[in-house]
Amino acid sequence: MTPTRSQGKARTRPTGYRPAGSRAATITEIRTTVVNVPLVAPYHWVAGLNHGFTKVIVEVDTSTDDVTGLGEAGNWRHAALIDEELAPRLIGLCATDLRECWRSAVPPVETLYNVEGLDIVRAYGAIEIALWDIRAKLAGVPLYELLGGAARKRIPFTEYFAGRERVGDAGGERTPEEIAAYCEAMVKNYGSPSFEGKVGYIDLDTDVAIARNVREAIGPDRMLRLDANMGWRLPTARIALDRIAPFDIANVEDPVANIEDMARLREHSPIAFSTHAPDLRGAARLGVPDSFVLNLTALGGIDKTRRFIAACEALGVGFSFYSGDTGIGIAGYLHLAAADPYLSAPSQSLLRWCAGDVIVGGPFEPVEGHVDVPEAPGLGVELDSAAVDRAHQSFLEDGPLESAGIDPAIGAYRRPPLY
Repeated sequence: MTPTRSQGKARTRPTGYRPAGSRAATITEIRTTVVNVPLVAPYHWVAGLNHGFTKVIVEVDTSTDDVTGLGEAGNWRHAALIDEELAPRLIGLCATDLRECWRSAVPPVETLYNVEGLDIVRAYGAIEIALWDIRAKLAGVPLYELLGGAARKRIPFTEYFAGRERVGDAGGERTPEEIAAYCEAMVKNYGSPSFEGKVGYIDLDTDVAIARNVREAIGPDRMLRLDANMGWRLPTARIALDRIAPFDIANVEDPVANIEDMARLREHSPIAFSTHAPDLRGAARLGVPDSFVLNLTALGGIDKTRRFIAACEALGVGFSFYSGDTGIGIAGYLHLAAADPYLSAPSQSLLRWCAGDVIVGGPFEPVEGHVDVPEAPGLGVELDSAAVDRAHQSFLEDGPLESAGIDPAIGAYRRPPLY
């Protein structure tokens, strides 16, 4: 079943689960809204053409002062898990008791590995973000204050680049020279100090040309990262790293399909590697990746992410956040990066490419590669109801944006072969 707002309800707020006699600061209702967040122009990567992102907005109401917490799930399918499994377990619990909420909602993780998988952990992570938002709103402080105070107020982000289709005046960068010209414009117009972009989706000569042309366009002193999305086989990755080494590449994300191959690749090249797969035990055993790039729900929310980051710091492994969230998820990144001195590396950003957002004043816009952490209580962001309506209606009419990349002739993503 394709989920709509809170299981079949339109934008009107459903009754949901409301036990009688709710206590102060208890959870009284949990609502989900699936939304489409399109890009101004779709970009190419190894899975085909990405038109945007489909997310789940989570709103958690409490019985105290009409305080509502906001969260965001990264997978639209998690709406059903939240509505049908997690919400009934959480209604009536104290909204600020994170441990009790986790114990009540999430089965033992060891069991999940064996029988279910971790989707329910990731779905719960969206609720947990909202619970932190509630805690900080009740305290009347920005979330970073509850996380230990601000180590920094300006949070670094990269500019992003990729081959893009043209839509009106947006996009149209198809060749390495056009991609490089776009990056040069970002330097000129915004003073952007760091860049990251897609390779691995055409051929190796194009990948090398992108790296060379972008480096020449942005100059020798700006950070340049590449994201191969596992598009190279190990023999090709060895050749690729040799050929891009002269262009001072700070990091290649997921150059190969797994960290075992990444460890073999490390024997061949000193270029740093990152991955979205949070395998900390593997990193300790194999010495790769050099950094993890996650969102706040991958491990089950802010608290679990903080613990993971602390373990990364102990092992000397880097950490940053990845792109593709709405302003709710980005606000979570901002507060955690503000509070943790270890999170000094720039996170990924597609903020300039988003056609809209679900928050008032969104999307965030980097200035000289930084976004200021919000100072209002909680996450510091507010839903734009009209924008949510439009984004939800887009989902109802068009389905998830990930399906926009599917080739109807084959009924699947048209992926180029790994090379």
